[in-house]
Amino acid sequence: MMARVVPARALRTLFRFNLIALFLSLHFLWSFPVFAQESPYIVTYDHYLEEPGSLELEYFSTFGTQRGGNDFHAFWTEFEYGVTAWWTTEVYVSGQTTFNDSTIFTGDRWENRFRLLQREHIVNPVLYIEVENTNGADKILKEVEGHDVESDYAESNAELRKEHDHELELKLLLSSTFKGWNVAVNPIATKNLLPSEPWEFAYAIGASRPFALKASPNRCNFCPENFIAGVEMYGGLGDAQSAGLHDTSHYLAPVIAWNLPSDWTLRLSSGFGLNDNSHRLLLRWGVSREFSGFGSLLGHMFGGRQ
Repeated sequence: MMARVVPARALRTLFRFNLIALFLSLHFLWSFPVFAQESPYIVTYDHYLEEPGSLELEYFSTFGTQRGGNDFHAFWTEFEYGVTAWWTTEVYVSGQTTFNDSTIFTGDRWENRFRLLQREHIVNPVLYIEVENTNGADKILKEVEGHDVESDYAESNAELRKEHDHELELKLLLSSTFKGWNVAVNPIATKNLLPSEPWEFAYAIGASRPFALKASPNRCNFCPENFIAGVEMYGGLGDAQSAGLHDTSHYLAPVIAWNLPSDWTLRLSSGFGLNDNSHRLLLRWGVSREFSGFGSLLGHMFGGRQ
């Protein structure tokens, strides 16, 4: 069997995109402190929002295997800002490289999360609203919705990018933390804004815990409390015309996050398809950094009020 060769032009384009994303993540104010550890989830959301006035820059990659087509590397960058204690807003931009094909920009998303209850409760609800403007070649698989299956992604980028998706996505983020354990459940409903398209349904669930709950007295990189491990499961639940598990895909993914004392967070996830409609492997990794006081800094720079 002949080995696959990735075109040099695609590699150069991929390198440039990743370099830009990494530069944005590294840029600005290295000395900002952070308030809390980040969760290990990549698909599932817990109830914690961004601190008011803080900016978080995140970069993620997904390598996916593809039967009946070429494997791919999808990537996205997130800019997340804490507007208030109950509102976090975020913008994504995404792209992908399909090996032996091409590297393309696949769209943008605008996400908003609203905390519905002021204090901590046994179960903490957060309303999630996202507007998506993507094309059919988008492969970040941040959610797996409706009847999304592996074969949907087997066509060439030239064909897939002809499809344009303008969607509204709603989630109810239900999350609880007890004795160090976090359990999160996210029911999902998505509507393509074309009137003829039905509502699509999906889910994401996760559970995680730090390796240790008690902080070490000394600053260190490899202290057990810096590591949070868990698992998440996600998949589609059909649509309003054909709800259920028929012709849907599902994944189970161990996850781990390493929260460094230097205020960086590294994440790793290895997702495995649970049925024949799923990609065999979705390997994800990411890096993020939070800059506290970013809003105040902008106020000082532009002479606004704090």
